Amino acid sequence: MNALSQHAQDHLATLLEGFGLTATTLLSNWVDGGLVAGEGDVITLTNPATGETLVSYRDAGAGLIKRATQAAQRGQREWMALTASERGRRMNAAIRGLAGHEEALAQLESVVAGKPIRDCRAEVGKVREMFEYYAGWCDKQHGEVIPVPTSHLNYVRHVPYGVVGQITPWNAPMFTCAWQLAPAIAAGNGVVLKPSELTPFSSVVIAKLLESGGLPKGLINIVNGLGKSTGAALTDHPAISKLVFVGSPQSGRMIAEAGARRLVPSVLELGGKSANIVFADAKLDEAVAGAQAAIFAAAGQSCVAGSRLLIERPVFEQVTSRLARAAEQISVGLPNDEATRMGPLQNHRQFEQVTRMIDAAVAAGATLLTGGKRPEGLPTEAQGYFIAPTVLVDVTPDMEIAQQEVFGPVLVAMAFDNENQAIQLANETRFGLAGAVWSQDVARAHRVAGQLRAGTVWINSYKAISVMSPFGGFGDSGFGRSSGLDGLREYTVPQSVWVETAPEASVAFGYGSGVG
Repeated sequence: MNALSQHAQDHLATLLEGFGLTATTLLSNWVDGGLVAGEGDVITLTNPATGETLVSYRDAGAGLIKRATQAAQRGQREWMALTASERGRRMNAAIRGLAGHEEALAQLESVVAGKPIRDCRAEVGKVREMFEYYAGWCDKQHGEVIPVPTSHLNYVRHVPYGVVGQITPWNAPMFTCAWQLAPAIAAGNGVVLKPSELTPFSSVVIAKLLESGGLPKGLINIVNGLGKSTGAALTDHPAISKLVFVGSPQSGRMIAEAGARRLVPSVLELGGKSANIVFADAKLDEAVAGAQAAIFAAAGQSCVAGSRLLIERPVFEQVTSRLARAAEQISVGLPNDEATRMGPLQNHRQFEQVTRMIDAAVAAGATLLTGGKRPEGLPTEAQGYFIAPTVLVDVTPDMEIAQQEVFGPVLVAMAFDNENQAIQLANETRFGLAGAVWSQDVARAHRVAGQLRAGTVWINSYKAISVMSPFGGFGDSGFGRSSGLDGLREYTVPQSVWVETAPEASVAFGYGSGVG
């Protein structure tokens, strides 16, 4: 074991023990208000920066899923016994439970997920932002009165599902944990959440700190384990009334199918192959910087990564050459280095997949302008899953690299000759999560944006995301919405209540339409 890996192991052990997750026994689940060890097989995590063993823990298993759902049911009943205003106050108080733990939480995320520490610190702030936003919605979920053509008073209220099951991914475990927990409990639900087995700990810590801040015991439960065991037990459990999944289209289909067998609805936030369109009249300095951030932030491990750069032909060579030079200047390094802008991929499987797709693209005729292999100049002990920022040209729309999500720091650039062709290329994919338009022609920018089949579109910007605005996609990017009021509504069911007001009520035989 090299010195860097030993340091990471020791650092992780210190962080875990600071949060009560003693490394020797690794109580890796938060169930019914306490830390609990898993009951299944051993799962071993690898250090993304070194490729060496980091820590091991046990798969939660079906037994813990049963305990977690029972706890969530009890917690949800206690939660809904409070007034809406009190729930909002409790949520605001709960998020203050993170105070003083922000740096340790960021460090924990950085070590396990392999993300640059500067990014993880920013994501801790997002956790707070999400809970503060949805705390404000607790007492503002108004119903409505429907002017029905009878003597009835008909009103609609939004009621919680009860207990929801959530499954979050390895690329942004802390962010997506808060992204889903906050609206779920603001709507009045109890939660059982399973993070990716590759990034289990930050979600446990968040739940523990939130409960210490004032949430009812058992309202939030975190179970860690494999999809085929713990995940399957969660999606199949009869107490789970809705499923929410963030991850790949392949896994999303299995989640939706599992829910459909029980007639349980789902929300799927899946992958993307987002088109970033640059017209010749764009402010190219801004467009190049935006394109760089769109794909190379988080080492490209982002569902909204701008992985397809569509450039108007007169400026194609200028933009791609500038991007290649800029990519070579990105500081790729160890996650704990304050100067690192891009870290490793999170796991070996993803590293192999990204490498395979780059090699296949080159074999199919694409040209590497830069990248495509391990970066030069890394510390000798950094033997983990690093891939240099990569820019490919001579890519045709039918290539795998242009159609399938890479989920790595790989940009494919294609030229277009006119507005219609840009729109056609942008929509020539089964995904529909995000996209962007760069142009100083305001009318054209809006016109093109309106024709993109994408749930989020940016104009002269990229990756501006707020908890206040709905987020989700079309096609293989999934269905349903996270964040904003739309995200809150995903966690409630409209209930229509009819009250007879006539002095002498009559009961219609069948569906009555007359006055009672």
